[in-house]
Amino acid sequence: MLLRPRQKLFVERSLRALDEHGNTIAVASTGFGKSITLSAVIAGSIQGTKAKACVLAHRDELTSQNRDKYRRVNPQLSTSVVDAKTKNWAGQTTFAMVQTLTRPANLAAMPKLDLLVIDEAHHAVADGYRRIIDRARDANPDCRIFGVTATPNRGDKKGLRSVFDNVADQVRLGELIASGHLVPPRTFVVDVGVQDKLQNVRKSVADFDMGEVAEIMDHAPVTDEVIRHWKEKAGDRQTVVFCSTVAHAENVAEAFSAAGVATAVIHGDLGAEERRHILAAYASGKTRVIVNISVLTEGWDHPPTSCVVLLRPSSYKSTMMQMVGRGLRTVDPGEHPGVLKTDCIVLDFGTSTLLHGSLEQDVDLDGREGSGEAPTKECPDCEATVPLAVMECPLCGHLWERDEADGPTELSEFVMSEIDLLKRSSFRWCDLFGDDAALIANGFVAWGGVFFLNSRWHGIGGRQKERPRLLAVGERTVCLAAADDWLNTHESDESAHKTRRWLNQPPTQKQLQYLPAEYRQDFGLTRYQASALLSFRFNRNAIRSLVFGADNGGRTVRNGDAIGRAA
Repeated sequence: MLLRPRQKLFVERSLRALDEHGNTIAVASTGFGKSITLSAVIAGSIQGTKAKACVLAHRDELTSQNRDKYRRVNPQLSTSVVDAKTKNWAGQTTFAMVQTLTRPANLAAMPKLDLLVIDEAHHAVADGYRRIIDRARDANPDCRIFGVTATPNRGDKKGLRSVFDNVADQVRLGELIASGHLVPPRTFVVDVGVQDKLQNVRKSVADFDMGEVAEIMDHAPVTDEVIRHWKEKAGDRQTVVFCSTVAHAENVAEAFSAAGVATAVIHGDLGAEERRHILAAYASGKTRVIVNISVLTEGWDHPPTSCVVLLRPSSYKSTMMQMVGRGLRTVDPGEHPGVLKTDCIVLDFGTSTLLHGSLEQDVDLDGREGSGEAPTKECPDCEATVPLAVMECPLCGHLWERDEADGPTELSEFVMSEIDLLKRSSFRWCDLFGDDAALIANGFVAWGGVFFLNSRWHGIGGRQKERPRLLAVGERTVCLAAADDWLNTHESDESAHKTRRWLNQPPTQKQLQYLPAEYRQDFGLTRYQASALLSFRFNRNAIRSLVFGADNGGRTVRNGDAIGRAA
């Protein structure tokens, strides 16, 4: 398995920070692949040694997910698990549940560690985590601490400085949108006549007073306006709604249902089995809208969700980003047939966007290219070392003022400026017909391609002796990212032959034997171009079937659509 170039840079910076400081936190938004990069950092720290590592998580599904990804990235390294059922430290890397490990007997049995990794590292200053960290450092003062999170700023305002004194890297939502790994949000701030009242709501220790918010928002005329705007802008989309209180959520769900929209409500007072049933109905598409109260902000994703409705303000930008992030995942057509998703509608009735600035304005796209050291600066409040482009300190929340002369970075400035995946990819992408409408890259056992049909791009991946599969439909960047990730998943460093000399050699006679006669007279044709053309020809019928199927099968192929060619 290969890492994306940006993931490799993230790993390099994390390892360098660990070497320099003995601890570091790395911040990466939803969709970046934290489990994969976390696994690569561990391998870079312990591979070839007898060092032991432990990965902490606070939920069973995170422990399982991290271990599965770790085995894919590091199949040669042994693993073990410490959870409610198993207490095994035999592996070189152990995946542990925090709730289990904090029990005195389990903590006493923890062996000497050389590396302690904390997933969702914004929890690191909680008491249970601190007991584990202190135990690890008592047993080995040289134990290094590595944390990863998407949202470092905590609701209780506790800084992370007591555990981490530097930030190795920060990958923002805007960077992942520009690279095609998330869809862009289209944010609408909607005033239903209550914005002035919301701006005067008192703040509690952790957030705004949600009781006061409910008194303002939980009224039929307000809810009716919410539903009207939702129908107008996003009525055919699966939607997640964030409310202030249980009563508010139940009233909103009842209003959606009365309007003929299949709706469910979920909150923390429901039993685990009932919550699973509700989420399963939403995942199956039986439910169009799911209304919640702080249940679906972290650790939950349903990629077809393409609308987020905010009926509550948020005093912390990280909470707003978590809520909006539920709708930014791209869709795998193999898992969700017939679902086309190119953006996410965000309907903000709760003033969070006005308070914090839109997600689009708070991104900095500098520093994505190249490798080596990331430029840094020191936070004036907590003295942490952080990346130069950061405008909000991930450890203490200090805000730097953006230069007014620079102005905000609007969404329109970067969503259409595609990161050149063709250059950054580990593989060489071949323009099959010279018009940039059909591209293929080959590995040893897999190939990826992007094809244009009827104003849409289609990403397709194939492997030897397997039928190709549809990876993505929509924007070119999303399809390129999906096809490149397919190759990264199924190939290795040995097969990433972008710069190998043989690529530019003339085709072999066997290759020419399978190509149309006109290619035998093309003396500029290279061996790699011939390989890409053969991948297309051998899989042409399957590619056509996938693309036409995704395009509803009945539309006429335009002359410019490469997939319709008989080459």
